[in-house]
Amino acid sequence: MDNEAERKSSSGKKKVMVAIDESECSRCALQWALDNLRETIANSDLVIFTVQPIVDFGYAYASTLGAAPPELMRSIQENHQKVASALLEKAKEMCANHGIIPAEMVTEVGDPKETICAAVEKLNIQLLVLGCHSRGVITRAFLGSVSNYCVHNAKCPVLVVRKPV
Repeated sequence: MDNEAERKSSSGKKKVMVAIDESECSRCALQWALDNLRETIANSDLVIFTVQPIVDFGYAYASTLGAAPPELMRSIQENHQKVASALLEKAKEMCANHGIIPAEMVTEVGDPKETICAAVEKLNIQLLVLGCHSRGVITRAFLGSVSNYCVHNAKCPVLVVRKPV
């Protein structure tokens, strides 16, 4: 079986993934994709993907002098899940407003750049769309750039959408 055939979904369609987070540039990327890739998305399986951050309990232990109650840990994890669910629900509404139904909503936990690239491979994605924070060179050097990492490491073409000025 050739690589192209392997990358198609079970429905025989190609798969497009839009990776989102809570940022305005991420919302703009999804909006841009819905407005400008309408025909491509209509003929593909659309996946909306978000990454929940890995919970770092170090600050909770430090702030409670090493005696963080289990309820606090559970509450932090539940909060991350609620944020991801709300984000995906908003994306689902945006898709529905464009007549794009259904879109598969997926959330995973991990480092965003690595988790997005792993999902591209695992889900057999043919096109990845994501937003760009348009950070400067120095900020990218310290914080890294999810879009830059994905451009260089994703196993499919990557479309980076900048927020309009």
